[in-house]
Amino acid sequence: MARSKHKHHKHRYALPSPGSSPGMVYIDENSLTPHINLYSYNENYYKVEHLENIEGLKQRLTDTTHNYWVEIKGFNSVQLFETLTKDWNINKLILEDITRTYQRPKYEEYGAYDFAISRMLFLDEENVLENEQLSFILTSNVLFTFQDKYEDCLDPIRNRLEIGKGNIRIGGSSYLMYALMDMIVDEYFAVLGNWSEQLDLIEDRLFEKPDKTIMYDTQLIKRNLITLRRVAWPERDKMNDILRTDSPLIGEATKVYLRDAYDHCIQIIDMVESLKEISASNIDMYLSIISNRMNEIMKVLTIISSIFIPLTFIAGIYGMNFSREDPVTGKILPQNMPELYQEHGYLYTMIVMGIIAVVQVIYFWRKGWFK
Repeated sequence: MARSKHKHHKHRYALPSPGSSPGMVYIDENSLTPHINLYSYNENYYKVEHLENIEGLKQRLTDTTHNYWVEIKGFNSVQLFETLTKDWNINKLILEDITRTYQRPKYEEYGAYDFAISRMLFLDEENVLENEQLSFILTSNVLFTFQDKYEDCLDPIRNRLEIGKGNIRIGGSSYLMYALMDMIVDEYFAVLGNWSEQLDLIEDRLFEKPDKTIMYDTQLIKRNLITLRRVAWPERDKMNDILRTDSPLIGEATKVYLRDAYDHCIQIIDMVESLKEISASNIDMYLSIISNRMNEIMKVLTIISSIFIPLTFIAGIYGMNFSREDPVTGKILPQNMPELYQEHGYLYTMIVMGIIAVVQVIYFWRKGWFK
C-alpha cells in the first residue's frame, strides 16, 4: 500500500463544556455554508429545487398529495436553526444533537415528528475512512436530513427518486428515511468488502515478502473495524427501536423493509468480528514469521561461533609466545611451549584447525542444523 494509506483522519469533536446549558446549538467557525435542496415528489411527479434558506418553507409544503425531502448540508447559519424552532417547533435538544456531530445512531419520538441519527461510513478517493453524521427529522409527509459536510454516499437514492422505480415515490416519507438508512448500511458492506480484499492481499504478502508495512496496514484496518463496530451495534439497536415503535409516522409497509435492514446490521456485526479475527491473525502470523527469521539468523550465527570457538582457543594458546628456551642465556625454561620453534609448526596448526572445523561442520550437518 502507498504510505499515504497509513494515515487516517482524527475526528476532533466539539464536546460541550462541563456545566453548559443543554439545548445549545453549536456552530463551528469552520462550518460550511448551508446547501439546501428541496425534493418534491409523488408517483407521477418529481422536482428538485435549490433553496437559499428555509424561510417560508412550511407554507410551501402544505400539499398533502406530495412528499418532500428537505436536504440540508452545512450548518453555518443561525437563522436556519431559528426557523426550524419557530416554524416546525423542533426541540432545541434535537438541534444540539444535529450540530454536535459525535452522536451515536438512535431513534426518538416527539409526537408530531420523529428524530433519528445514522452514521455514514464510506471510503474517500484515497481509501481513507470517512465517518459523518446524518440526522433525520420525519413528519407526516416531510423528511429533513442534516449533515455538516457536502460529501456523502447517498447518490443512488437520489437517482432512484429521480427515476421513480420501485416504492420510493409511493412509500411516503418514512420509506424514504428507510431507503437512506438502508443505503448507509449497504455502504458498510462495501467498506467491509474493501477491507476484506486488503486483508487477503496482506496475507499473500506475508508468505511472499513480509515487511514492517504489513503491521501498519493491518493495524489501520483493525482500527477502522473498531470504528465500524462502534457504529454497527447502535445502528442495529436503532433499527430495532423503529420496528417496535407505535409511531403513526412509520408505516407498517415500511417496517417490512426495515426488518431486512435490521438483518443487514446483524450481518455487518458478524463480518466485523470475523475481519477483526483475521487482522489479529495476520499480525500474529507476521510476528511469528519475524521471530522464526530471527531464530534462523541466530542459528547461523551460533553455528559460525561454534566452529570458531575451538579455533580461537588454539590460536589463543599459541599466541601466548612462552618460549621453552631463553634466547639470551640458552637456559631451558620448564613447562613452557615446546612447539614454539617447531619446524612447519604453522602448517601443522592450520591443518589441525581445518580438521576440527570440518569435523564440526559434518557433526552439525548430521544433526540437521543446516536444514
